[in-house]
Amino acid sequence: MIERISSKAEVRWAVAEARRENKRVGFVPTMGALHEGHLSLVRAACARTDVVVVSVFVNPTQFGPGEDFEAYPRSVESDIEMLGAEGIELVFTPSPEEMYDAGHQVDVEPGPLARRWEGTVRPGHFGGVATVVTKLLGIVRPDLAFFGDKDYQQLKIIQRLVLDLDLGVGVVACPTIREPDGLAMSSRNAYLTPEQRSAALGIPEALEASAKALAWGERDTAELELAMRQAAEQRGGGAISLDYAAVVDPDTLEPLARVEREARAIIAGRLGATRLIDNCALIPPPA
Repeated sequence: MIERISSKAEVRWAVAEARRENKRVGFVPTMGALHEGHLSLVRAACARTDVVVVSVFVNPTQFGPGEDFEAYPRSVESDIEMLGAEGIELVFTPSPEEMYDAGHQVDVEPGPLARRWEGTVRPGHFGGVATVVTKLLGIVRPDLAFFGDKDYQQLKIIQRLVLDLDLGVGVVACPTIREPDGLAMSSRNAYLTPEQRSAALGIPEALEASAKALAWGERDTAELELAMRQAAEQRGGGAISLDYAAVVDPDTLEPLARVEREARAIIAGRLGATRLIDNCALIPPPA
């Protein structure tokens, strides 16, 4: 039977009980409004650990002024029902006051990986992410924590965070789950009008365009990025306002001049008030 826990002390006690039984603990942090992308992380965690804790917490510190914190979709009861159907027994649903008490002073500085791309467009976002993830990992103390690579920059920051702070948690990267037409699953997709939903396909099609250009022999990233922008424009019909479309080093996230080994194509754009991100691996063909 699924157990909903709202206090840090209770979740620590529940995990300690599992440890006393020599059980391996998995953790899936979410902001709720669950979809198949989240459930793929849950299933991966269930396959590799004995007890899985899922958190549902819309973290206020990672939303900047004018962003969609108040409007962010919340569906805790249906989320819990979905998790129960997956066999999850422990769901951690803290309040903001439980996670950040009145005396909270210390935040986590995520470092250079956070200063480009999303870090430029959303100042302070990754500081909020790094702080809440550090706190959640400290509360749950899992053996393995599962993150999707749709939020690729976030994934790389968390991997570095866990390594540099010696948190002793294995970070498991899970592949992006897509709708049948190719759009990456996201809780924010629910914001899109039917017209915007169709135009949004310009984002995955932009990534596909860069991968095709690379497969045809183009190695110059300026040309690959141009292919991305043109594909987004062609499908989106001007509805997509791109924040960036770039080809970067998969580890440092620094821009590349040419693709000589595996790289990453990353893209972010707005459709009205809704902002979507996506990425894909770029693997050059054998010479």
